[in-house]
Amino acid sequence: MINAVLKIVFLALLTAANPAFASVVKMSNSGICHPPQSSWYDRTKTFQPFDSVEACLASGGRLPKGMARPSVSDRRVIKSSDSDSYSRSAFGHGWDDANGDCQDSRAEVLIQMSSTPVRFTTDRRCRVVTGRWISPFSGNVIQNASEADIDHVVPLKWAWDRGANHWSDANRERFANDPVNLLPVEASLNRSKGARGPMEWLPPSGQCGYVARFSRITKKYRLEPQPTETEWIKDFLRRCR
Repeated sequence: MINAVLKIVFLALLTAANPAFASVVKMSNSGICHPPQSSWYDRTKTFQPFDSVEACLASGGRLPKGMARPSVSDRRVIKSSDSDSYSRSAFGHGWDDANGDCQDSRAEVLIQMSSTPVRFTTDRRCRVVTGRWISPFSGNVIQNASEADIDHVVPLKWAWDRGANHWSDANRERFANDPVNLLPVEASLNRSKGARGPMEWLPPSGQCGYVARFSRITKKYRLEPQPTETEWIKDFLRRCR
């Protein structure tokens, strides 16, 4: 019994300390199975870890109120060959400067979304150094541009696996530099998100707005989420309303 408890505590601490374990499902002391997209996931500190939602439910757990159970039979499997062939360069080589004014897409977003006039490094006004950005992922204020990442709301690899691999190079580059798909956020949150969609990762704050924006972008570019992802987004936004 003691060994089992120690194992649970050890795995819980390991999960909190190592992002590689952040995809485990947490069963709380009250028997609720919290997958990463649960709003209580990060706040659940004492838990029994499971490799999947199904394993947690099979052990007697239950999902949080309002969260739909994933349907295995309705899942469209992404071809591993498509996923393996992904390359960032397929979406252009870095940020684009479409109008040739030396301000690339990153700089343009920082300029547009700063609540105060930004400061540049040189007289040419190319690279942004400071400004005032409120992160939509946390509500925190960012003032140094070096501390901000420009997040692709719909990650490039996520889009690649859901139809962007068949686009032209020009369309992929447009997608990667579309201001609608770009948000200045904390570097730490952007990197913890990685290439995951909202079923696997949600920001600490502004979740409803984030998922709504994610959905609008997938429709704008006619991406093809898995059926389970589409249903999850619909259910999530229905709860938001």
